[in-house]
Amino acid sequence: MMKRKLNKTLLILGGIIISAILIYFIYRDYQPEINLLLHMNDHNRIVLMHLIRSHGIKDMLLLLALIATFNAIPGRSNSLICILAGLCYGPVVGFLINWLGNILGNCGVMSIIREVDLSKRTRKSKLLAALMHQKHPLIGLTIGFMVPVIPSILVNYAGAQLNINRFRYLAMVTVGMAPTSFIYAFGGDALFQGNSHKLIGAAVAIVVVIAMYVLIKKLIKHDRAAKQPAA
Repeated sequence: MMKRKLNKTLLILGGIIISAILIYFIYRDYQPEINLLLHMNDHNRIVLMHLIRSHGIKDMLLLLALIATFNAIPGRSNSLICILAGLCYGPVVGFLINWLGNILGNCGVMSIIREVDLSKRTRKSKLLAALMHQKHPLIGLTIGFMVPVIPSILVNYAGAQLNINRFRYLAMVTVGMAPTSFIYAFGGDALFQGNSHKLIGAAVAIVVVIAMYVLIKKLIKHDRAAKQPAA
């Protein structure tokens, strides 16, 4: 008897509803800042700077939950929320919010990925094949988590297909999500400080990560071509 798969559409819809609820509560808590932004002057700018850094644990947990939810929804980017975490809580606490949110989101996906009937297009993805057929899959999947343009659902699916155990998976996602979690928090803090040098540094770091992805993709393609027998 075939095991019944979870409905992917219903799961995504559930994630969207949860994220909408979280956004509502975050919007409600940040409404004073939004009003100041809409009526910006020198006095309001000073008040805004104070209010942004006065949010407590409740808003911290809301941001963490939203980051985790967005991370778990295919096609949703949580980069703006991660930048907001850095803007509101600084580079250290912002990094921890981003990092824990991304780890929780990926762990949630990994826990149900085998029960979800993914589309044929996803299962036949060349990027998925590249993630699964590597000389050092643990390193490859860790890099997959590091690069924002690689969908995390593909990395998690590859990990499930390769039967990565829980300890190794947790190590991969913990290491893999650290760089971008810090870069976004650092960038958000740079926005708060109005420091153009820090902003440029954050932008350069993101470009380097993406360039690393492009380079790895080319190396994998070259390695495959070299392995093919000559005609």
